[in-house]
Amino acid sequence: MGIYLNPGSGKFDMIVSSQIYVDKSGLIAYTNKVIGTEQRYVCVSRPRRFGKSMAANMLAAYYQRGIDAKDLFIDLKIAQDSTFEKYLNKYNVIFLNMQSFLSEHHDIVELKKSIEKAVLWDLLEEYPDFRYYDTSSLTRTLMDIYKNTKIPFVFIIDEWDCIFRENQKHQENQKIYLDFLRNLLKDAEYVKLTYMTGILPIKKYGTHSALNMFSEFSMTSPRQLAEYVGFTESEVKNLCEEYGMDFEETKRWYDGYQFEDSVHIYSPKSVVEAMLSQKFRNYWSQTETYEALKVYIEMNFDGLKDSVTELLAGACVRVNTERFSNDMTTFVNKDDVLTLLIHLGYLAYDVNTEEVFIPNSEISREYVNAMEVSGWDTVIQAVKDSDELLRATWQQDEAAVALGMEKAHYETSILTYNDENALAYTMSLAYYGARIYYTVVRELPAGKGFADLVFIPRKNCPDKPAMIVELKWDKSADGAIGQIREKKYGAALKDYTGNLLLVGINYKKEDKMHECRIERVVK
Repeated sequence: MGIYLNPGSGKFDMIVSSQIYVDKSGLIAYTNKVIGTEQRYVCVSRPRRFGKSMAANMLAAYYQRGIDAKDLFIDLKIAQDSTFEKYLNKYNVIFLNMQSFLSEHHDIVELKKSIEKAVLWDLLEEYPDFRYYDTSSLTRTLMDIYKNTKIPFVFIIDEWDCIFRENQKHQENQKIYLDFLRNLLKDAEYVKLTYMTGILPIKKYGTHSALNMFSEFSMTSPRQLAEYVGFTESEVKNLCEEYGMDFEETKRWYDGYQFEDSVHIYSPKSVVEAMLSQKFRNYWSQTETYEALKVYIEMNFDGLKDSVTELLAGACVRVNTERFSNDMTTFVNKDDVLTLLIHLGYLAYDVNTEEVFIPNSEISREYVNAMEVSGWDTVIQAVKDSDELLRATWQQDEAAVALGMEKAHYETSILTYNDENALAYTMSLAYYGARIYYTVVRELPAGKGFADLVFIPRKNCPDKPAMIVELKWDKSADGAIGQIREKKYGAALKDYTGNLLLVGINYKKEDKMHECRIERVVK
């Protein structure tokens, strides 16, 4: 075993031996399917804390020669696959963590030389007796070893894009690095499989990519590998049962990354921390800071601030992800910024509707933290006032609720405020604090129509009343209450029993005032 050539299975052994280990070995079935084919180049991008290094260490342990890892995998899902033993420990694996090289050599030319020297050291120690054409050339030495052994190589490259994240403005350095990877990997007979992980998809230059041989699996298009992005819903349910944690609260805090075929993905690191500590809280900030988010939401693109405010209010925003250049500096419009936030994990993306949204409570708090230090004073004030507005609603203080909505309207005046939809966004932001106690649903099918906003008490808040809110634009609050009754919107809460507040809110366009009516019924 070497440091970079066939480095052993110790890291994956530690992962499997951890108190919480979720079996993602089904990923190997996919890589076994493409190994040795035209699709043997795989690039997986996902946010920090989503298990990229775990997968890389798993693949290295599975494929590399010089060890017998059968006992390590025998109780995992991959052992049931027909290809399990066919590829187990059959190849020379070269494992490169680019972040470790970058920490030592910030000059890209020196980094490239360091990688070549380190891998050549291992190769020549393992195969000292061959006749080599040029032992200073990594690619030629790999060719010579393959010619003599007929044993191909599997390349595992972790954090491949760290050069782009930490050398954001040095495009020439980025091109040198991409050329190095292309020359090392593309069309090389000695490459049996390449698996790269990163946060960003592969960098585009002009209309093409220097690494266009890769199949990419990203947060905007995870395709067949969606269930390996993070923890699935069934995996989280099992953990909640094992650790006695409330599943609905876990879902509220850490769910929200939704992919095709209704695959729901949870933030793995956060779920593990919550299970082990027995506490729901924001674990994202342990490895990310709001400063990273702050930089991007402050960018002065037309409509970006409106979109971010709408997202915080619970809205979905349409975005075009296709023009994104896959770096952290080339931004043409707000869509590029929003697309980057998808890849960083700060937004979730619905591939069917092509919309983004804030996935969960944990990430929502990161936005509030970032806004507080970014001068978004009026929006933050609306968030802070939301607790007072909620208490006024519970107390059926109609005048206070109308005044609170008026204040929220002023504080969120950057939003276009000319119809019931805009009123709903303002309303959602004004009741931001209610999300602690309620599941808030917009346009919930109910009775003979759709209730504008429904507040369903969480299981751990049985003392809170349910609320159905109907919004009107330049009509009347009494008419809103009448519509709730007439169209039987209470049917939306068919499984709920207890106090129910019917809330009608109207915005009068002429005098720019809000009015409110609140009725309490027992359901």
